[in-house]
Amino acid sequence: MEVLVIGGGVIGVCSAYYLTGAGCQVTLIDKGKVGLGCSYGNAGLIVPSHSIPLAATGVPLKALRWMLNPESPFYIKPRLSWDLARWLWGFARSCTPKKVGKAIPIIRDLSLASLELYRELAALKSFDFGFHHDGLLMVFRTKEGYEEGIREARVLAEAGLSNDVLGREAARQLEPSLLPGVPGAVLYRDDGHVTPSLFVPGLAALAERKGVQIREETEVLGFRASGRRITVVETTKGTFTPDVVILAAGSWTPQLAAQLQLRVPIQAAKGYSITFERLDFPRIPLALVEAKMAVTPMGNWLRFAGTLELAGLDFTVNRRRVEAICSAAQHYMGGTESLKMVEIWRGLRPCTPDGLPIIGRSQQFENMILAAGHAMIGLSLGPITGKVVAEIALGQQPSVDVRPLSPSRFN
Repeated sequence: MEVLVIGGGVIGVCSAYYLTGAGCQVTLIDKGKVGLGCSYGNAGLIVPSHSIPLAATGVPLKALRWMLNPESPFYIKPRLSWDLARWLWGFARSCTPKKVGKAIPIIRDLSLASLELYRELAALKSFDFGFHHDGLLMVFRTKEGYEEGIREARVLAEAGLSNDVLGREAARQLEPSLLPGVPGAVLYRDDGHVTPSLFVPGLAALAERKGVQIREETEVLGFRASGRRITVVETTKGTFTPDVVILAAGSWTPQLAAQLQLRVPIQAAKGYSITFERLDFPRIPLALVEAKMAVTPMGNWLRFAGTLELAGLDFTVNRRRVEAICSAAQHYMGGTESLKMVEIWRGLRPCTPDGLPIIGRSQQFENMILAAGHAMIGLSLGPITGKVVAEIALGQQPSVDVRPLSPSRFN
């Protein structure tokens, strides 16, 4: 079976890896370089702790306070867009306790399955991608935030995700760089992290050695279909006639799907990271909760990552948001003023209105599988998404139930 994977980010690369491992003839194409999109500069976290979806209870009220502040963790760039208005309406409708309660076990199961696959990949010889399974410390700046974090920890504990609630002294004993005013933290031991700039290109190289054909700087121009099957994919580097098409193009998925008259409700949400030369802290990744940002040690680097900016396919750098990330860390940690900057990065995260990824066959085209919309947990869910995509392509029972993630749920 010949498979064409469109998209060279973590989802596309993982799909190609598991498809070729299942015996398929795989070609992966990307309009740029493999692994240099949103899969390059993210926080590198593997986070079962993030099993509460982006569309969580209470988020719309917080978003209203944030949305017009360019320095806030969540910002909507004002623009006339029917797709954005419809997405925001769907997002608001998804932020109910009932829907969130249904989403938590779905993300939990995907996250834990992905963590196991990361362990398997880390055990491979000559594939070092900075895998650590040391946990994640969620740190709070305010008493109100800490109390809300304790409530969230109870919800996740009931879902089977163990955690330890730490008071001020216990938190600072675990991570001495925390400031004395931090009221407490929650430790999620099941979490881990990797260096994304090592993982995605490294896995692509492994897939290539297994037989995957990788074509970079190959942009999709259009599709030809016959009945319910895609027969030809036209690109800037020629045409392809695959048996199966995997559409894993991240924030560009809606544009490509529109060429087939398909509506995929994904909005691009710009995020930033700032990478520094690392000192001797922190010991494990931190989530600075009120600031909505992560601090991840990556070998000789330390990366700050955060913000959610609904601004369309916009790659401009908003210096105010970069400065807000840097200054926010100073309210939680000491010593950040001495860090030496290496790189400022931004990328576009593909977000669905219900906060769940899209994984499954297209209703309209039986030989197209969509795998996109993972928002901030694309790296976390990459391996299990790739494995499930391969299972769906081969007509096998997916190892994790992804029926709630079907593209048809938005119809």
